[in-house]
Amino acid sequence: MVDRYLTVARAGVYESEIKRSRFRCALAPADSEEAAQEFIRTVRREHAAATHNCFAYVIGPDGRLHRASDDGEPGGTAGTPMLQVLLGREVRDTVAVVTRYYGGIQLGAGGLVRAYGGAVSAALDEIGTVERRRLALVTVTVDHQRAGRLENELRAAGHTVREVTYTDRVAIALGVPEDAVPAFRAWLADATSGAASCTVEGAAYVEV
Repeated sequence: MVDRYLTVARAGVYESEIKRSRFRCALAPADSEEAAQEFIRTVRREHAAATHNCFAYVIGPDGRLHRASDDGEPGGTAGTPMLQVLLGREVRDTVAVVTRYYGGIQLGAGGLVRAYGGAVSAALDEIGTVERRRLALVTVTVDHQRAGRLENELRAAGHTVREVTYTDRVAIALGVPEDAVPAFRAWLADATSGAASCTVEGAAYVEV
């Protein structure tokens, strides 16, 4: 199972112009094929007058589910280079749509490959990526007196604190590498003199 992967940080758009053709790359997170297809449909509706709306997406931490479309460009000159950028940069759960408004000058097959692949690469550079790691979902429960100091210690130790909830006690939800859970339990018992409890509720990919 994949331990970690990258995904696009947020939805965003990057535009460029090559020989009077305008290339608009729209990127978005997509954790399912349905979400990717809905994003593609949305962009196509917004740019129905464009010459082409080519797309590529990669779904799942292992990247096994991926699709690409040239949308009328010569075969292999648009969707494939877009997909190769996503796969090559190990970006997952991401959909890219490159909209082209033709400027009247032919680019040739090589020029198209560079234009479409380059649009996705530049968009990733502009918008940025974030890392997701597979972590055990741990909830630490402690009294109010110790909560503030413990939260600071957890963050200082590099743990991913997901949420802090205050009721009669304080529940700190965080992510811990699965193989480090036994060591974490021992550390917690020592740090709080046994005053904190720890429960583990499965695992998930968490943004870090």
